[in-house]
Amino acid sequence: MAESATVRHCRRGGASGVPASRRLAPRAPRPPLRSHGNGRRAGAAGPRRRGGVEMEPAREAEEPPGSPALPAEEPQGGQPAGASPGEEALPAAAGRERGVRGAGPQGPGGRAARGRGRRGGGESGRAGRRPRVTVDSSKAKTSLEALKISLRQLRWREFPLGRRLPCDIYWHGVSFHDNDIFSGQVNKFPGMTEMVRKITLSRAVRTMQDLFPLEYNFYPRSWILPEEFPLFVDEVRMLKDSDPSWKPTFIVKPDGGCQGDGIYLVKDPSDIRLTGAIPSRPAVVQEYICKPLLVDKLKFDIRLYVLLKSLEPLEIYIAKDGLSRFCTEPYQEPTLKNLHQVFMHLTNYSLNIHSGNFIHSDDANTGSKRTFSSILCRLSSRGADVKKLWSDIISLVIKTIIALTPELKVYYQSDIPAGKPGPTCFQILGFDILLMKNLKPMLLEVNANPSMRIEHEQELSPGVFENVPSPVDEEVKVAVIRDTLRLVDPQKKKRKDVQCQALEQGPEEPLPAGPAALPSLCLKQVFPKYAKQFNYLRLLDRVAVLFIRFVGVKGTTKLGPTGFRTFIRNCKLSNSNFSMASVDILYIDITRRWNSMGIDHKESGMCLQAFIEAFFCLAQKKYKSLPLHEQVASLIDFCEYHLAALDEKRLVCGRGVVERRSAVVPCQTDGPHLTPAAHSPLLNRTATAGKFADDRNHRYEQC
Repeated sequence: MAESATVRHCRRGGASGVPASRRLAPRAPRPPLRSHGNGRRAGAAGPRRRGGVEMEPAREAEEPPGSPALPAEEPQGGQPAGASPGEEALPAAAGRERGVRGAGPQGPGGRAARGRGRRGGGESGRAGRRPRVTVDSSKAKTSLEALKISLRQLRWREFPLGRRLPCDIYWHGVSFHDNDIFSGQVNKFPGMTEMVRKITLSRAVRTMQDLFPLEYNFYPRSWILPEEFPLFVDEVRMLKDSDPSWKPTFIVKPDGGCQGDGIYLVKDPSDIRLTGAIPSRPAVVQEYICKPLLVDKLKFDIRLYVLLKSLEPLEIYIAKDGLSRFCTEPYQEPTLKNLHQVFMHLTNYSLNIHSGNFIHSDDANTGSKRTFSSILCRLSSRGADVKKLWSDIISLVIKTIIALTPELKVYYQSDIPAGKPGPTCFQILGFDILLMKNLKPMLLEVNANPSMRIEHEQELSPGVFENVPSPVDEEVKVAVIRDTLRLVDPQKKKRKDVQCQALEQGPEEPLPAGPAALPSLCLKQVFPKYAKQFNYLRLLDRVAVLFIRFVGVKGTTKLGPTGFRTFIRNCKLSNSNFSMASVDILYIDITRRWNSMGIDHKESGMCLQAFIEAFFCLAQKKYKSLPLHEQVASLIDFCEYHLAALDEKRLVCGRGVVERRSAVVPCQTDGPHLTPAAHSPLLNRTATAGKFADDRNHRYEQC
């Protein structure tokens, strides 16, 4: 102990009380050290040395005050957290994690442990102190507990109060704009909250229904109030006249409502409440599905979790399990007498939890909230084709996201313009799906912020509540969050590179140890895995690319009149039958109508949905005899062809200008030489360059 104190005194620069022979005694050779990105060497189990004297490691400056490191889980058998099986515990590392000087144990035992860390445990120490992924959870809100459990399982580092330095991942509870982020990854897409509102979702799906009516028959017939109320009345009257036996029920959903707020059922359009706050609170009215699949005589819906990992390229994952949320009163088909019974007709958890019949259960097969897998097992035991059901659900999810992506791309380029610093995005979406009696899945809505709570409130006495864990929620939601983090892990590629290096060096070099063994991923990739089956539906993605090209000003989501005229001119869409004056009239009419609907008055101009309507009008004028989706596809090809020709012409002209300048100033031989070979990658990126290669020389002469 006295010797140890003396050594510590030497480290601080005091007079040495240790003989010179002892200070200069040779030590055992250390294994080679790797350099980490943060400037600290990995594998050094004990303190650093400078000039033969041991130096105390510097305190980590990453953590702001009040942001303690995430407490690690205590593994079974008393093994310290963070140590892989068979890996030696390194006491000095634990001391550094707490930021305490000299926290490692002293005496022979502590020195022996440090010695083993230097000699035999060098490789293991290197793996144990690999830089951990950092996660800012200061905005996580209701998903915080599930996120904390996931981070402990992954052994990642949480910053619950935020961090001065950039984090790898930012976990937001509400929207992309919860904080200003300039790097890393954030678990929200800009514009997603707006895109999945009931009206916006209905418009997006309806546009796809116009193009592909058979492929998008999984969404109930819908009308937007109040602007389409006259159309709604006329269509219902016409349908009733054509089929007198049709006795529909309609469900009215406020646009900005959530958790069942403001939803009600009607049998006749005249019963819709158009007075009061409706003009300032638009709504969607849908045909109510009167014949749902029942389990235990109860109506239920399915909450499936979908990860949108990337927009470009499009990458979608679906959780293999979800939640089934039950009504709390036996179902009966809607009548004038039972329309108001929300516990019978509405499956919203936030409504039914207030029912006296709600059953909290720790068993995934019983209660008012169960796992979706338990329902599938029950259906399978009755002989249902569960594989086809899953296939239909996957198709529904992919088609819905294809309907949303065009406008999401516009929002994305507005908030994160190309060439400017910004984060990459991913997001977990909640799909609410209802199964019909014939097992056909129907989309009810998409939730941008699905609840990730893993506990529920229980009333102990009047007005006194406590949070009680919900095993069913925890089983599903923790797996979804944990495996989402595994998929977006920013260090995954680095670890793969390290493993490849280790394999190339030979079998003697052990691979870096990762976190404790985790179960297989609960998220299944469905796109681009099934891209061949669905790519033909992505017409509007190409229209959105045209729109973004002519928006002009970065950071905006609307197209001005000059941009629209440039689009028409560059794509050669004007002619003697469609003059530029007609172009202006088309722009004004469509833009005015969409602006009158209350669509984003913050900036003037033509939004993407208005541009799509104008594009459809142009396609119908140019290709009259084809179905709508073929008209639109033909016009897209036509526009892309002329824009590619224009891009190549500009490229060739630019090359000609450079060559002429080189001929005028031949003495500048030290600068970069812009030869045709230097431009070949750019030419290869022009999709339709081959279509007009024959007249390339003619265009070059014109320049």
